[in-house]
Amino acid sequence: MSITQLGVPRPPAPAVRRRAGLALTLGSLSAFGPLTIDMYLPAMPGMAGQLHTSAPLVQLTLTVFVIGLAVGQVIAGPLSDTWGRRRPLLLGVALYVAGSLWCALAPSVGWLISGRILQSLGAAAGIVLARAIVRDLFEGAAMTRFFSTLMVVNGLAPIAAPVIGGQLLTVGTWRSVFLVLAAVGAILLTVVALTLPESLPRARRAPAHPRAMLRSFGALLTDRHYLAYVVTAALMFAAVFAYISGSSFVLQDGYGLSAQQFSLVFGLNGVGIVLMGQANRLLVGRVATEHTLLRAGLSVAALAAALVLACALLGLPLLLLLGCLFVMVSMLGIVLANATSLAMAGHGNAAGAASSLQGLLQFLVGGLAASAMGLAGRVTATTMGATMVVCATAALIIVWPRRGR
Repeated sequence: MSITQLGVPRPPAPAVRRRAGLALTLGSLSAFGPLTIDMYLPAMPGMAGQLHTSAPLVQLTLTVFVIGLAVGQVIAGPLSDTWGRRRPLLLGVALYVAGSLWCALAPSVGWLISGRILQSLGAAAGIVLARAIVRDLFEGAAMTRFFSTLMVVNGLAPIAAPVIGGQLLTVGTWRSVFLVLAAVGAILLTVVALTLPESLPRARRAPAHPRAMLRSFGALLTDRHYLAYVVTAALMFAAVFAYISGSSFVLQDGYGLSAQQFSLVFGLNGVGIVLMGQANRLLVGRVATEHTLLRAGLSVAALAAALVLACALLGLPLLLLLGCLFVMVSMLGIVLANATSLAMAGHGNAAGAASSLQGLLQFLVGGLAASAMGLAGRVTATTMGATMVVCATAALIIVWPRRGR
């Protein structure tokens, strides 16, 4: 049942003058994941020695963070359908700040892992509620365009984060990365508290009862249209996450790049996400439908992933490998915006639950992809490329026969 059918008015969409500020705030919240992951990637190879532990345990801090993002979204999303968006969001960002400080002070990898769990649960609230707020305020092609606008900030995060992380390592240790993340969280907490109004009126909130939450999830899990698009988004994210989690080891250990060189190379891929996200914003509803653009983006991603694997197997030059990775990663700007919009279009009355289930699948599949690469014992360009091919191709197979709205 839609909001219109329920007879409850939707809050007016923000005026054009306010949309830039709203996009910056929501984009920053939704970028908690890539920001928190990417900023400490350049430090990962050296963290094992500093913490007197093994490389797999250091990589586990990444996997734990991703799983925490998934679990946290399942908690924050449904609660926001009942309590409104502001209270869970403020609580989540505050928890993120506390978790970041915990990580900065961690004396061992065990303490670091526990800090990453707190940090991930807080970051999850920002990610899931940013999507829910967009669904509260927009519909149709306007919603897809706004999701594409968020890709500007989401794209800037992987550009800036590893560069900042790499530069921090020249003047400090990995602990300084988490101190900076705590400061970023504190700034966002202040911005949300002072400038972001409630987007879910009381008349549209779900009953405060576990059965109501279970009914919302039941409706989502029986909606084949919704499931097809959230699984598609999750698989594309997993393909990109295979690069995120494995690239520091592949490019630094395998190809000999320094932490600073890696951070610059890694950051350039965010440019592609920004460009493709903005291209999608201009094309959707004017030149092509969301579904057409989604299929096109996945087709290019699957082809680029296959070329990455070919470069690894044939020992082709690093420059060619990096070019193929750039194309593959940049398609996230098209795929994620369209898949998210198509999935959430029919669930405006349970946007928090719909956003949380998408986040759960997205980060669980991403975490599984990272773990699968680690099963080989050593992450290489071949294992990374193979994971990308499997995930991108599976997403294309799911979405290809479907029709968009």
